[in-house]
Amino acid sequence: MRYLSSLLLLVLIVLWSSCRKDFESGPSTGNLQFSTDTLFLDTVFTNIGSSTYSFKVYNRTNDDFTIPSIALERGESSNYRLNVDGIPGKSFQDIQVLAKDSIFVFVETTTDITQQTGDLEFLYTDRILFDPTGSQQDVDLVTLVKDAVFLFPSRDDDGMVEQLPIGNEGDSIEGFFLEDDELNFTNEKPYVIYGFAAIPPDRTLTIDAGARIHFHDQSGIIAANNSTLIVNGEVSSDPELLENEVIFESDRLEPGFSEIPGQWAFIWLTAGSTGHVINHATIKNGAAGIIMDSNDGGPDPTLTITNSQIYNHSAFGILGRTANIRGENLVINNAGIHAMYASFGGTYNFNHCTFANYWNVSFRDTPALAIDNIFVVRDEDGNITEILAENLVEANFTNCIVYGNENLELGITRAEGTTFNYNFGNSLIRFNDFNGQFSDNALYDFTDNSLFNNVILNEDPSFKAPFENELNIGDDSAANGQASTPTMGTDILGTPRDMTAPDIGAYESIIFEMEEN
Repeated sequence: MRYLSSLLLLVLIVLWSSCRKDFESGPSTGNLQFSTDTLFLDTVFTNIGSSTYSFKVYNRTNDDFTIPSIALERGESSNYRLNVDGIPGKSFQDIQVLAKDSIFVFVETTTDITQQTGDLEFLYTDRILFDPTGSQQDVDLVTLVKDAVFLFPSRDDDGMVEQLPIGNEGDSIEGFFLEDDELNFTNEKPYVIYGFAAIPPDRTLTIDAGARIHFHDQSGIIAANNSTLIVNGEVSSDPELLENEVIFESDRLEPGFSEIPGQWAFIWLTAGSTGHVINHATIKNGAAGIIMDSNDGGPDPTLTITNSQIYNHSAFGILGRTANIRGENLVINNAGIHAMYASFGGTYNFNHCTFANYWNVSFRDTPALAIDNIFVVRDEDGNITEILAENLVEANFTNCIVYGNENLELGITRAEGTTFNYNFGNSLIRFNDFNGQFSDNALYDFTDNSLFNNVILNEDPSFKAPFENELNIGDDSAANGQASTPTMGTDILGTPRDMTAPDIGAYESIIFEMEEN
């Protein structure tokens, strides 16, 4: 009997539901509301797809209704692509929106600038029309499209991508050698690189002031044997703009990607490459800024880097292995492992540099600056098979800041029985050894003037906004007036240094303006 009653109740519910008319909804009558009136898809390169953007369409009324038609004004020829309430396409019919509810509209674009105009950049626009034959409403779509020089490896008839040989064991990497007519990057158009662009042996890649170099995922630059990289950035007439610097970054131009590490690979100066000069450059958002293997064997630096900033890299700012590097007015910040790693010996001379690490993307317990002269060889299973050592000929850090958001921002490891020369002079270092684990380690004897001369320990450098890569120092910085004298020249921004009391680090101090609330 209970079963029959339940069955009868179910039948009545079904019959009652089938007779209801309020599941049907009438058309919208110009009463849509939108989360935005204009959707800006930011900047993209020609023929490179944008990120996916979205907005919401609201039904604020008390009744369900149906939008009779949603379509792009340019129709099927539009370079925009839509997804409305989970349905892809460029036009849609009878999209229902329940009372007091909303739907999402997702938008993407891929645009070929050569089909539109001869300009280097232009605004590509369209509109999404809601009920265009009735009570029309619309949302504007706007995208800035840039032209660029695209460099990429070739493909053979089987679709195999061109490879570059690396190492001595038959390994290779996706990439290509630059042709002779591609060895001067100008500032006329941005460059977009897919794979690794290799400087051929005995050739020089020259990059002019104001050039913009963009890398796709897992891409970079390789300097082959006896090749050279010259970056000729210049200080801007307006120090706050730095418009004449050379910028290396990813090919994602949307603001959401502007500070994301690991979007491309690195600049790789391989063993045997020589005479590299980088001046007024910004290198950001890769796996590593610069990796330098070995040196060219000569007395002069294999890499000279000046007036440059390197930040937001998922592993290293600079990784040098038995390298010979000279740096001045160099700023490195935000690296997943080390901002600067002077590894496996070599020769390093840095003056007026700022090595900082305020990495907060993931856990970090490694110092901003690390120095060692060992190399651990591991097998495929990660087991140590050999430990190699090279002499640290010299590692001199003069007028430098070594700081970050960890207590121990300096790490030194020496192989016994090797040459290991290093010195910090007139430098500010963060090394809070609260547990005393290094108190008996002679490598960290800050009272030894042959190793640490006029060093300031654990005082605040008063950075402007280190988590935003603004490493300018304020007028209350402990680095003020503490650099060695006599001095000459300018800081990274072109500001003349105080002749009698210059400041430690890459920047001369300034008075920070108070922000208005």
